[in-house]
Formats: sequence, structure tokens, C-alpha cells
Amino acid sequence: MKRYTITQFNLDFPNDDACLDVVKNLIYPTGITCRKCGVVRPHHRLTKRKAYSCDYCGTHVYPLAATIFEKSRSSLKSWFYAMYLMASTRTGISAKQLERELGCTYKTAWRFFKQIRKLMSEVPEEPLPGDYELDETFWGGASKNRHRSKRNKEQGMGRGPTGKTPIFGILQRGGYVTTYVIPKADTATIEPYIKRHIAPGSRISTDEAYHYRNLRMLGYSHGVVRHSAEVYVDGEITTNRIEGLWSTIKRGMSGVNHYVSPKYLQGYVDAYSFRYNHRDDATPMHRILTAMIRQVRDGKHGEYAPID
Repeated sequence: MKRYTITQFNLDFPNDDACLDVVKNLIYPTGITCRKCGVVRPHHRLTKRKAYSCDYCGTHVYPLAATIFEKSRSSLKSWFYAMYLMASTRTGISAKQLERELGCTYKTAWRFFKQIRKLMSEVPEEPLPGDYELDETFWGGASKNRHRSKRNKEQGMGRGPTGKTPIFGILQRGGYVTTYVIPKADTATIEPYIKRHIAPGSRISTDEAYHYRNLRMLGYSHGVVRHSAEVYVDGEITTNRIEGLWSTIKRGMSGVNHYVSPKYLQGYVDAYSFRYNHRDDATPMHRILTAMIRQVRDGKHGEYAPID
């Protein structure tokens, strides 16, 4: 598979006008329906505005309305380049590095970072059948690095979850992974996510955690891999894939972002999940653009064709 390189990016998006044309074509794939004429009319791009004008009556259309680009004074190419970097880099990119790449202020880079991350959240619209792996992990510093008053006294200097933020993951083999920052890793918190994502009758692999004890009662085929007995694969029963994702997320955030507060953690894990889901895509940034157009469509901005 041919990867989407920076050379190809510059050919596709040489300037702001080219980026504006891309947004316009995504929102109006069959042509712009003029608000005044009531029919599809040819439109031309205006020179000094990010808008198009009807060739017949002169009514203006602003494709950037209701998008993350609306009211932004930054160049569209900078936005597109930020999308390219955030979608293409396996372990992500920090806002500080984005500041250096774009030559903008840190405040601007952080705004790019935050707005684009929102578009990288992917949640299935309905429960899907299949083979799944469920697992949870915990994000936070080691006990030995905390202040004496906040250390986990029961587990001393260990790797226990006390004081850390739990993250729950649902990975469909051959499909997508979805991750959630949750308040507590227990049955009452986790089961609603399972019901929301996984169709009854599906096969689920988990570890021995107590909060998965009701899966058979909920109509799932439940296989348990017994880590306590140092068993990590038992035929098709394994959680190795989702545990590999946890490793990527933790190594990436520790090496690239260094510190992520619980307040913003969901956005970061959404971005890592997005890159995992689209790791085999030649042009993952186009998925972000599609998500943005879907967001605009859901806001009932104009008339849009269905998006695959």
C-alpha cells in the first residue's frame, strides 16, 4: 500500500484556495444549491473571502460555516497540515511540536490540537456482532513518584490503580477499537458500554476481572484467559491485541506528551484509537475531514449527500 506522504500532501493542498475547494466539494458533492434561486447553480470562488458566489444571482455561500475552521484567522493549509500530522504519526504529536511545525503560537497550536481531536472520536451507531476483546488499564504516575501523602500505602511502591484514571477498551477483531475514560472499573460502569457496542451472541475474550462475571447472563459467549496462571493465549481466547494498544498509548503519551491530565485524557485516547483503527489507511487525514463534514451535516447546515 502506498503511503500518503508530505510530497503528495503539498500537491493536493498547495494553498488555502485548494483547501477551500476541498471543503466545498465535500459539503456539496453534487453542486451548491443557491439559497435564493432554490436550484443547483454554478458558483465561483470570491477573491477576498472564503466564500462562493452564485453565477446567476450573486448570493454568497460560506462552506466553512459550522466547521472547526469557522472564524479562524489561521490559514486553511495550516489546519490541513495539522490534520495530516495528527493522523499520520503512529504515536501522535504534541501541541508543542505542532507549534514548531506550523510556526504559530502555542495557544493556536493547542486550539488546532483540541478541535481536531474532537473529530477523531469514533463510536459505532449500533451494537455489532463479532469477536471482541475487552480490557481496562490505568493512566497515572508510578506510586513512587507521587507525594508521600498520595502514595498507595497498601501496595507501597507498586503499580496498583490507586490514584490513577481507569480506561476501558472494546476491540472488535477485524474491526474498530473504542476506548472510554471511566470513573471506576466496576460492573455497573462497564456493562452499559458493552451492551451499547456488542450485539448479543458475540464472542468476548477478557481476563479474570470480576466485573466481567455477568457476560454469559447477558447473552454473550465469554472466554477467560487466566493471566494469574501465566496463560495469555488459549486458542481464540486472548486479550493480546487490546493489551498491545494499551502499550502503544502509554508509551506514546509518556514519550510525546509526558503528562496528560484526567480532564483531557479522553481526547488523547480517542486520537490513539483513531490512529489504530486507520493504521492501514493510505490517507487517514481524509477520515478526519469526512468526520467534520458529518458533524456539519448533523448540524443541518445546508443539504448534503449521504457519506459512506
